[in-house]
Amino acid sequence: MVRPRYNGGVRRRDFLDKVWLLTLGGGLRPKSFVEASSVSSQMDEKTSVYPSYLRLEKSGQLSERVEKLLAFYENCHLCPRDCRVNRLKGETGICRATSRVKISSAFPHFGEERPLVGKSGSGTIFFSNCNLRCVFCQNYTISIEGEGVEISDEQLAETMLKVQSFGCHNINLVTPTHYVPSIVRAVQMASRRGLKIPLVYNTSGYETIEVLQLLDGVIDIYLPDLKYMRPEFAAKYSSNAYNYPHYAKMAIKEMHRQVGELSVDSQGIARRGVILRHLILPQRISSPEEFIKFVAEELSPGTYVNLMGQYRPEYKASEYPELNRRITRGEYQEALAWARRYGLTRLDR
Repeated sequence: MVRPRYNGGVRRRDFLDKVWLLTLGGGLRPKSFVEASSVSSQMDEKTSVYPSYLRLEKSGQLSERVEKLLAFYENCHLCPRDCRVNRLKGETGICRATSRVKISSAFPHFGEERPLVGKSGSGTIFFSNCNLRCVFCQNYTISIEGEGVEISDEQLAETMLKVQSFGCHNINLVTPTHYVPSIVRAVQMASRRGLKIPLVYNTSGYETIEVLQLLDGVIDIYLPDLKYMRPEFAAKYSSNAYNYPHYAKMAIKEMHRQVGELSVDSQGIARRGVILRHLILPQRISSPEEFIKFVAEELSPGTYVNLMGQYRPEYKASEYPELNRRITRGEYQEALAWARRYGLTRLDR
């Protein structure tokens, strides 16, 4: 995950003091927010209810999903860390989160991929803490130090509705894995009050199939990052997550099975599908050629891919000489050449 860019020069810290106003339904609307008309309801290609969570809510299945997911908190195995702590009692595992949601900000974001941003922005909610804890994390004050404020599930639902009222094209859930039960419950609450824009599941990719299957029909747009292709690098740079490549590849294939290649509307706005990110690290540490080969051979050459060249040393990266520099132009061009060689046809620019 890369540090968010803010429209109008508004800094992330400026939002911390405003989150409560958002969640409590206040009338806050910073000048940097783009004015937009309310989002109209949409129908998918099969003429069924869109976004998908409205269909689950209508059928009663969303309540079943909420109940199953909430049970994970008591013996937490929401991610491959498999910590098995009782988060309902305040116990914490690797991610350091309890069962009470903590967020750092919520606002229209204009620095994401074009199909997510459109003219009115992606309604981004940044969740505090993280299950991966990378040494080069560019959002470390949020993801590792836990910067943010605790809110109830009801307040999270109100935040989603407030973001929708700004005219955003979607609800962008950044680092959501460890709060999935609360998020889905909040989505149900918000849908009963008029939430009607799709969810973007913006994740590091460190997910389990069990949880993703409970999100099938809840999430319309998956936005995973496949960080490493080799266990030794995942272990060294992401808190001993040696099994990251195994789980991330399985997770991304499951996401692709659920929603397929990215589809957009007549305005180019994402409706459903996978947008796959790969942050290129110095000295081929992220194994970009292996990543591109995986996409072409195990997903589809038509997968929407963002080869991200904006890496910079942050957090503890200076302690690792091989990570203590930006990537070169040659390293980025090399990745683009591999994308052409393996026939990828949809690169974000």
